[in-house]
Amino acid sequence: MSARAPYAAVTQLPPLVCHLPIDPRSVTRARKALRRRLPEWGVGAEPAGVAELLVSELVTNAVKAPGPAIPVVGVRCAVVGGRLRLEVQDTSEEQPLLHRQVEEDEECGRGLMLVDVLADGWGVVRHVIGKTVWVEVAVEVEVAVGGGGLTYPQTARPVP
Repeated sequence: MSARAPYAAVTQLPPLVCHLPIDPRSVTRARKALRRRLPEWGVGAEPAGVAELLVSELVTNAVKAPGPAIPVVGVRCAVVGGRLRLEVQDTSEEQPLLHRQVEEDEECGRGLMLVDVLADGWGVVRHVIGKTVWVEVAVEVEVAVGGGGLTYPQTARPVP
């Protein structure tokens, strides 16, 4: 009899990590990189669409407010414990502000409102230089169990 457990351990796929220049084209690059990785993680279509929109908003904000140090935006995305976590790091000291009232003709100011509505959680971590803005989206991922190729959905639970 085998000493192995009856169910295979869930293997955590490595996170998506990229460093992008302070350039408007970096928004598209981040979104495309995430789009390629989401199916590998087993993330469904609806949360994948939300994640692409959220990473676009975060990278757009980082590109528009470059910091004085390094002209690079760091992007890290991973599925951990049934939650998709997206992090965007920049060197700007400017903190993201959630504008509650935006005039109809204003072109900016709605991105964090979208983040606040679509994400299951978000926040900011300050660093000595710059900050990381993170968002989390609850996802169901297909988890392979056993050797027979069976998959079962893994439902996320809210993080306290």
